[in-house]
Amino acid sequence: MNFDKFTIKSQEAIQKAQELALQSNHSQIENSHILKGILSTEENLVPYLLQKLQINQNSLEQALDAMISRQPTTSGGNVYLSQASSKMLLDAQKYLKDFGDQYVSIEHILLSLLNQKDDTSMLLKDSGIKEKQLKTLIKEMRK
Repeated sequence: MNFDKFTIKSQEAIQKAQELALQSNHSQIENSHILKGILSTEENLVPYLLQKLQINQNSLEQALDAMISRQPTTSGGNVYLSQASSKMLLDAQKYLKDFGDQYVSIEHILLSLLNQKDDTSMLLKDSGIKEKQLKTLIKEMRK
């Protein structure tokens, strides 16, 4: 995957996801790792977006941590993007046109995470995040 088309903050979030997977002895970087990477990346819009959407970030992070801790562990070896994470990051690029952007931002990744068919997506939806509201809020913030 070519990460040259990703913003510095997006690259930082993916790097944090990789570090989390390594620290947790996971062989693959899953969407849950990427969401955790986003939430732990400083100076991005996601905490503000969650607040505006009235999402309890602490509850979301606790559930996410529990989800990550249930993943199977391995010892040694390389960490790589799972097939689901690779697909999700490719899907994030589809939002460039919607927002008139040139680079994949953390907001694009969050929207893509929301639209996957996995536990991370369900966690976001169960927390109360809706795609239409999130898109509208992102567009308003960029004005």
